[in-house]
Amino acid sequence: MINYTSQNQLSLELFKHPFEQELDKANRWVKLAAVIPWDELAAIYGQKLNANTGRKSVNIRMVIAALIVKHKLNLDDRGTVQMISENLYIQYFCGMKEFSTKQAFDPSLFVDIRKRLGGKEFDKFNCILIEKSENMKPHQSRVKTKSSSNKNDNETGSTEPKNKGTLKIDATVADQEIKYPTDLNLLNEGRENLERIIDLLYISKQDGTKPRTYRRKARKEFLLTIKKRRKSRKDIRRGIKGQLQYIRRDLKIIDGLLSKPGRDTVLDKRDKNILKTIRQMYEQQKLMYENKTHSQPNRIVNIYQPWVRPIVRGKDKNKVEFGSKIDLTEVGGFCRINHFSWEAFNEGKDLMSSVENFRKLYGRYPRYILIDKIYLTRENRKYLKEKNIETFVKPLGRPPKQVKQSLSQKYRKKKKAAERNHVEAKFGQGKRGYGMNNIKARLPETSESMVNSIVFVMNLIKLLQIAEKYKYFSDAFLALIKSWIIKLKNGFISNYFSSSWKYSTDTVL
Repeated sequence: MINYTSQNQLSLELFKHPFEQELDKANRWVKLAAVIPWDELAAIYGQKLNANTGRKSVNIRMVIAALIVKHKLNLDDRGTVQMISENLYIQYFCGMKEFSTKQAFDPSLFVDIRKRLGGKEFDKFNCILIEKSENMKPHQSRVKTKSSSNKNDNETGSTEPKNKGTLKIDATVADQEIKYPTDLNLLNEGRENLERIIDLLYISKQDGTKPRTYRRKARKEFLLTIKKRRKSRKDIRRGIKGQLQYIRRDLKIIDGLLSKPGRDTVLDKRDKNILKTIRQMYEQQKLMYENKTHSQPNRIVNIYQPWVRPIVRGKDKNKVEFGSKIDLTEVGGFCRINHFSWEAFNEGKDLMSSVENFRKLYGRYPRYILIDKIYLTRENRKYLKEKNIETFVKPLGRPPKQVKQSLSQKYRKKKKAAERNHVEAKFGQGKRGYGMNNIKARLPETSESMVNSIVFVMNLIKLLQIAEKYKYFSDAFLALIKSWIIKLKNGFISNYFSSSWKYSTDTVL
């Protein structure tokens, strides 16, 4: 059963609290609550719930607001619930009608929320925020969305509106919180888990003598190698070879124990998945050891999160990153995730879809697109030329001998190409401010939801900035008009009295 409080049924004056002082209307949570389109967001989240069956749900506004509080303050699940119970303004932001020190909901609910809200739902959230931001702008500077552009096109009779706007695209990696993977550490961790599974499968002496695993000897050999400050290649290969032999022996023992009747029920789902992952990891490490290589398709770098892949980025600080790769588009400070994947992909394949998504939202193609060279394949260059979209990347072929450009044209192109740094700034904002470089979720779907929710919160902050900007200009404009009206009235009255006094004196004289 769905539970939701409409945004029209809550005001700051009616919020009950045990303090005598009035609440500050300029508080950041109060201003943010006034900007967010709660009803539209709640309608999208409500589609994931059943309105007729089940117990009464937690208030949908509380759910969405808790996600915003979590990522805006960069808190964990328990810390977010504690912050809601302690902060008066956050409780108003969450839709509560009066102050309460009780726990709003159990922190484990965040897992269910992340499972319900995927990339599609958050993309709808972002589209709603973008449309609202466009409606805040003055009519002349507004980039029309799809609904308004279709209406104007039908009135004018034009089939395709003119290109307008700038689209910026770039890719990054949302790092997963895992231990830095090395072959030796990974094999040792797999061996320890196999030894634990053997202890679970060996039930009693009816199975005979407990098989020997040589765990103490294997642990000692691992420590002798890992504790060396400077490890040669020979030392590492010797350590990997030893751990591979112990894992092969343990897998053989486990296969023998699992062949006995009734042993499948001993292991739970998590242990079965770990055992399956260790088998794949063992085969990959064995092939790399035999071929003396360090690369393997679909390489496993973490036993507990086998979907995480090493992604080579070519950065000076971190040449290899471990997490999900995302292709991000940025328009006017608002971001959307165009492609989310756990595998490394070529960003150039997503350029056309990014441009078409821009057209679906704004009703027109962009005039400029700011991208890296990797995006501009021959097919993409041809596509951009057909759509009359201008880029600032060096064209293919030999440069022409005589190119006549004024200094103003060169400066304009250089300045426009430098705007691509805005999307890099968004990466820095998400990673440094909101924890996109340390995703702590344990499941692939919850990790994707966490990355998308960070982008959603970043868009909310931008929406608040736009609202305050145009509110400031509108207040200043109204104050200016008011001062003009006062001056006109005062001037008219003074002129009236001065003219009437002069007329009266003239008549008397």
